[in-house]
Amino acid sequence: MSETGNSAGRDGAKRIVYFEKFADPVTGTILARDPSINVQRLELSNSDAENWQAFSGAHGYQIRAARDELPVHFFANSEFLARCPNMLVVSSMGAGFDTVDLDACSAAGVIVVNQAGGNAEAVAEHALGLMLALSKRVGETDQFMRAQDGIARNTYMGRNIQGKTLGIIGLGHIGRRMAELCGSLFGMRVLAYDPYLEDSDFVERGAISASFEDVLANADFVTVHCPRTAETINLLDARAFGLMKPGAIFVNTARGGIHDEAALFAALQSGHLSAAGLDVWAVEPPPRDHPLLSLSNVLASPHTAGVTHESRHQVASYAGEQLLDIFAGRRPPRLLNPEIWPVFQERYRALFGD
Repeated sequence: MSETGNSAGRDGAKRIVYFEKFADPVTGTILARDPSINVQRLELSNSDAENWQAFSGAHGYQIRAARDELPVHFFANSEFLARCPNMLVVSSMGAGFDTVDLDACSAAGVIVVNQAGGNAEAVAEHALGLMLALSKRVGETDQFMRAQDGIARNTYMGRNIQGKTLGIIGLGHIGRRMAELCGSLFGMRVLAYDPYLEDSDFVERGAISASFEDVLANADFVTVHCPRTAETINLLDARAFGLMKPGAIFVNTARGGIHDEAALFAALQSGHLSAAGLDVWAVEPPPRDHPLLSLSNVLASPHTAGVTHESRHQVASYAGEQLLDIFAGRRPPRLLNPEIWPVFQERYRALFGD
């Protein structure tokens, strides 16, 4: 366990804790601008008692966003917050916040921020790459050529994506970039489903507003860019895959659990869907004997769509700047529970004054 900052141990210090490393060291560099902020690195290998001692006095928690990278008892839920009486803010390491119970944080008067948009370019490029590779059947031909001699070129005839219809589930930062790329580069017709946007938002983001069912029924490609929430778990189930066009391609670079893996396997094995590109899994990384990995028309990656040098630096910069704002009493730009801001201000004043 290590500490940095000029006010360690002094009254009035604003204490931020995190496990092992930031997405990029730039977070620490940014936070060092404020000498009243004390940053403490915790180790998962330390005893729970030692880590809980640090949490009991912490005001901020830079939390890992991936469920499988953090023990459940360090998720930001009601049980966790009961042991952290001074906690003011939980900051997700990325755009997702699977390890954060937003309702529990709000009930405790704890604001939550994420780093939405920081990895939008990386994820959109990855999703587009999967679409292109699956359309051209690159994964299938690569596997064949590595395992067998000889190949008939016409056996793996692909398709162009130009002029096809793209269906986007979730038109936030990443979905918006997908609409821009696919609409401008390939002249695709872009349909999108996002119940939290106004009609004018769809126009401004280059997509046509459509119902969930209409997106599935009309799209040649369906790509998922919504968060994993109680509303979206198993959103893409057997019924949803059944609504998709025969021969359509499915891509998910958002979160595991949004699609039902068994239902997707059935839709692919039956030939109803022609292919799938998957960066996210219910258990990460998936075991080698996962049924979906047995299919040659599945292109897989281990939740690496947003893992680029550029996106990690951007996400880490967002995190540092937001925490710097928060501990100066300024409202951050990516606040997930804005209704709690007045409560945060009262708690902040009680701890640090005006």
